[in-house]
Parts: sequence; C-alpha cells; structure tokens
Amino acid sequence: MELEQERDSFELLLEISRELASSLDLGTVLARVLFLSTRNVGAERGSLIALNEEGKPIEAAIVVEGSIYRPTVAEMREVLEHGLAGWVADHRQATLVEDTSRDERWVRRADDREEANRRKSAICVPLLAQDQLVGVLTLVHARPGFFTPEHLRLLQTIADLAGLAVRNAQLYHSMQRAQQRYRDLFDDSIDPILITTVEGVIVEANRQAMASSGYALQQLVGQSLDLFHHANWGLVQEQWAKGEWPHPITYQGTVRRRDGSEFPVEVYVRRVVLQDKPYLQWTLRDITERKALDALREDLTAMIYHDLRSPLANIISSLDILNTLLPLENMPALQPVFQIAMRSTDRLQRLISSLLDINRLEAGQPITNRKPIHPQALIQEAREAVQPLLESKQQTLELELPSSLPVVWVDGDMIRRVLINLLENAIKFTPTGGKLRLGGSAQEDYVQLWVQDNGPGIDPAYHEVIFEKFSRLQGERYPRGLGLGLAFCQLAVQAHGGKIWVESETGKGSRFVFTLPVYREPQST
Repeated sequence: MELEQERDSFELLLEISRELASSLDLGTVLARVLFLSTRNVGAERGSLIALNEEGKPIEAAIVVEGSIYRPTVAEMREVLEHGLAGWVADHRQATLVEDTSRDERWVRRADDREEANRRKSAICVPLLAQDQLVGVLTLVHARPGFFTPEHLRLLQTIADLAGLAVRNAQLYHSMQRAQQRYRDLFDDSIDPILITTVEGVIVEANRQAMASSGYALQQLVGQSLDLFHHANWGLVQEQWAKGEWPHPITYQGTVRRRDGSEFPVEVYVRRVVLQDKPYLQWTLRDITERKALDALREDLTAMIYHDLRSPLANIISSLDILNTLLPLENMPALQPVFQIAMRSTDRLQRLISSLLDINRLEAGQPITNRKPIHPQALIQEAREAVQPLLESKQQTLELELPSSLPVVWVDGDMIRRVLINLLENAIKFTPTGGKLRLGGSAQEDYVQLWVQDNGPGIDPAYHEVIFEKFSRLQGERYPRGLGLGLAFCQLAVQAHGGKIWVESETGKGSRFVFTLPVYREPQST
C-alpha cells in the first residue's frame, strides 16, 4: 500500500512537471498548479496567489468545486493581510490546520453559507524560488482532520516545483513588458530610429524612419545604412575600438529620402545589445528648422554688424577730434568720462570685428594678415586693455612667462582679441578681489598660452559645448552674454593651425589653453 502511494505521488509530480514546463503564461501556470493540487490531494477548494519582489499580489487563481475564477486585487490583498495565506507569506513557513474554527489565522470566506459546517481543514505552503517568495498555495477540505502530514509533504514538494515555474513565468512576463515598452518608445518616437548591425546593415526601423524616408520597412531591412544616411564611420569605429560607450556619439549629417531629396539631421549613435548580440542604434533628429533659424540669425547679425560699423566709426572719429580740441589735462572732471567712452568704443569695435571674423572664418576664408610677432607684445596689449576691468573688481593678474618665447606667425589683431576675450571672461567669472594668472611656454613648433581664473568652474560635460555659437552656461553663477566670445576664440585659433581647450572642474576654477604656430624663417634657395 505504501509503495503504491509513493508511485502515485511520483506520477503526480511527474505530471505536474510536464504541465508546468508547457507554458510560461503566469495565469495558465497558476491554474494548472491549482487544478492538479486540488484534484490529487482531494481538496474541495484552493487558492494560489503570485507575489512580486515586494511581496505584493500580482495575480491569483481560486478553484471552487472544479471551477476556477480570478479574484480582484482587493480580494487578494485582503487574504494576505488577514488570512492564513498572509501568515504563511510573512513567516515563509508551511502549516497544516486540522480545524479552521479553532485557528485565529483563518478568515471565513464571504461565500461560505451560514448554515454550512464552518469547521474545515486546510494546508497552506509558501512557493519559493532561490529564496525569493513568489506565491502562496492554500488547499481546503470541508471535513476537519482530512489533511495529514503526508499531504503536507506532498504539497510542499509540489510548491517547490511550482515556485520555479511561477518565477520563470514572472520573468517571462517582465521581459515581455520591457520589450513592449521598448517597442512603444521605439515606434512612438518623433525622431527616425534605425537599428543596424555593427557593419551597418539595417535590421529594424521605427514608423518615423519609414515616414521621413519614404521607404517601407521591408525596403529598409537588409539594406545598408548608406541607402538612408551616409554615416560618419570613422567616428563610430574610433568609439567602438575604445570598448565603452558612456555617451552616444553625436555628429551632423543628412538623410536622403526615396525621392532623392535630403534634410539635415543631428545623429546620435549608441551601442545596444539585443539577444546577447551587439547592434548600433541610430537616432536621426531633423534639424531643418534649426538650420533655417541659424541662417536667418546669421544673416540678421551680419547685417546689423555691418550697419553698426559706420556709426561706430563716426563716434571714434568724434572722440579723436574732441581729444585734440579739448584741453583734457585742464579738465580733470571730464577725463574719466572721456576714458570710459574711449574704452567702451574700443570694446564695441573689438566685438564687431570678432563677429565679422566669425562669419568670415566660418565661410572658410584664410587669414591673410599674418606677421611674425612676439607673444609678449600681444600679452602686454591685452593686459593694458583689461586693466580698468581688473581695477574695478579689485583683481590682480599674475604673469607666469619664461624670459623669452619664440616669435609666432599670426594675425596680431585677431590673437590680441583672443587674449582679451579670455581675460575678460576670467574677470567676469572670478569673484571681486580674486586672482587671475596668464602663462605660456614653448612647445617645439608651437607656443602654448593659457589664462587661469578661480571662478565657479565648468562641468566636464560642457567643455566642448561652450565653444559653440550662442551657447551659454545657465545658472546664477554664470554672467549673461551672447555666447559668441569663445566661438570666435576657437575659430581664430584653429584658423592659425592651433588648438584651444578648457581644463576645469566644477568649483575649482577654469584654465583656457591655446596654441599658436612658431614663426620659421623662409629657407633661402
């Protein structure tokens, strides 16, 4: 008899294993575990509640007289808060109740008839998967003392099998939801998005990519990315060789539609892993309106700057005439006012010249007024230009220069304005009474100059952004401006064949560094 019971138990467990392995749907798994358990243990009713990682009910099944129904979340929560299942979940301990009327943990169901015998027997076991509680299984029989310790051991074995099945179903459900969220975000994006292999073969495209290109999905999949967009593969391969992708690669390019027309885009490329394989995700943001706005703004600013030059020239001429005609040395009250006017016109003239240079350099025009110049002479002129600003903020400027620096091959006026811009920025960002430093050194074919302040510093994420036109750091710590000074500095230095960059951290000040080519005497023939 005992051997026969063991064989029946083994066959039951084998059947349950087959049933559980046939589905990953959580609701189906719960129903099958419950049906098999109640049928083979002889229970009249039962319940199985699945729990998430926080121990909250996410799904459940109840069997009553061979029929199954799904309780509401409120009903599941009520059972876990006040019923026997809640006690088992809290203690993670299986329990056998011979007479429910004598156990305070038992809560009578609302559908129990008043005239029915309220005395029942029950078994309740926790479902565990790798020490994580994933559910609670409860079986009930109308006769007290019906369940035995053998039933409890059998149900505990069933619970061990079911725990892994429920956990796998939960993971599968979570993966499906994550994939659906990604699909929704992917398809609902307002930007065209493509997924390609590392070699650039398109494997997926969202709705916006199809709408903006004019190609259907089947026409894109399997094609080279070049059909749609000429990628900057040099930049991508350089990043790929580094191995890590902390931030997307960004560059500007164009997208070619099926009808042959094109539109400008800002491209964001990042590495993604799908099904354990690496791919590239391309987000192509349409910047047609931004380009049109930039062109309009540049045309407008160029027109304004040209129109400003004539009245400014008249103001400068008038001041020169006043300086000649008026005996300023005998008019001490007028001298400071006149000096302010002269400094302001000088600054305005530098601004206009820099803005015109930006347009000229962006158009690719070469520098034609290059001469051999001593860097010390440029530094001295720049220092004299900003001296009134230093005095107004009670700041000091220290020079850290070697006794001599090589002669550089530059447009003197342009580089002098670069130095003045960097010094004026340093003065603006440095607190009153602070200290600035200006230094330099010889670097083989280049002279390296730098300006150091002790201001609020610049977050490394903005080290490249600050050199873009109309770009300004936001916040109360940063003075307002047009966002053109550093853009001019970069264009001017690069046009001379040099480089410019910033070394800074938030709260530790900033050092702007740039290089200039050393002058070489022409070789006689």
